[in-house]
Amino acid sequence: MTLVEHMLTHNGERPFSCDQCDASFSQKMTLVEHMLTHNGERPFSCDQCDASFSQKMTLVEHMLTHNGERPFSCDQCDASF
Repeated sequence: MTLVEHMLTHNGERPFSCDQCDASFSQKMTLVEHMLTHNGERPFSCDQCDASFSQKMTLVEHMLTHNGERPFSCDQCDASF
């Protein structure tokens, strides 16, 4: 999740709903990515651990966990990304 996407979570609005489960999202793209979880495909694999992802960007974001990098901070809470 990017800082911009995170900021949208503070208003509580989740207008994009999954038609296959009860999930809802503040961002349309998040819903699109979520829909991939229903088909089970996870073609993007981490070369440093056993994690795999349905989206390449999620893998890229995951790779930051291996080096501890969290360069973006939310100004409304203590979250960093």
